[in-house]
Amino acid sequence: MINSKTISRTVKDLCIEANLKLRPDVVKALKSSLRKETSSKGRNLLSILLENCSIAKNERIPLCQDTGMTVVFADVGQDARIQGDLTSAINKGVAAGYKQGFLRKSIVADPLIRKNTETNTPAMIYYDIVPGKKLKLTVLPKGFGSENKSKLYMLNPTAGYDAVVNSILKAVKEAGPDACPPYVVGVGIGGDAAKACYLAKKALTKPVNFLSDKPHFRKMAKELLAKGNKLNIGPLGAGGNTTLLGVNILSMPTHIAGLPVAVNISCHSLRSAHKSL
Repeated sequence: MINSKTISRTVKDLCIEANLKLRPDVVKALKSSLRKETSSKGRNLLSILLENCSIAKNERIPLCQDTGMTVVFADVGQDARIQGDLTSAINKGVAAGYKQGFLRKSIVADPLIRKNTETNTPAMIYYDIVPGKKLKLTVLPKGFGSENKSKLYMLNPTAGYDAVVNSILKAVKEAGPDACPPYVVGVGIGGDAAKACYLAKKALTKPVNFLSDKPHFRKMAKELLAKGNKLNIGPLGAGGNTTLLGVNILSMPTHIAGLPVAVNISCHSLRSAHKSL
């Protein structure tokens, strides 16, 4: 039996951890990029970003002033027994985490009236039913500077490989320096429009070097990395050969009449934390 109080406490801790400690795979990617960066401005800025990570972790302050819209991926075991309301438990955890962690609360209750909920809730929660008895919770605080650069392309089914690559590169070019590069790019291909966007965001929870679980999409991800890093956007838009830290692609079957491609860009501060109960 998984108690709702345990769920809330776990989500609270994950919210704080994700906002204060940059993921090890992202830190590793930044350090690797620092060694390879040819621009002196780029190297200086990458050094500053890494220093920021260290300060945030050691002094327990947020990596970024935008502590994000809280996105929660809940993988629910089909044999799991959960006591209480799971959605309510998750939102209570988010509210507690943002209060205890002194994290900025950025959610408005209505898109037009725009009164702050003052709790950073409701969280954006995605449920997947999976085998087993466990509940895995992944918290992804998503800053909106990068979220605003999301793209959805509903391509013709005959568009093909090159059109998909060009669409993703177009999204990166249009983001330019605005969303605090170097970026990690999540891509969702297939499904319908909504599912493609979901896959693109979930791709950001994968390790930076994940690329894809399918050979042809791994090839595509590597090509996108190479081409993206030739755009000369560079760290924080100052130029250089580090525009992208990673490209992760998730895919699924789709309809014969379509080819959905969704792009979800993360800034250099790609934050997430997870735990299984």
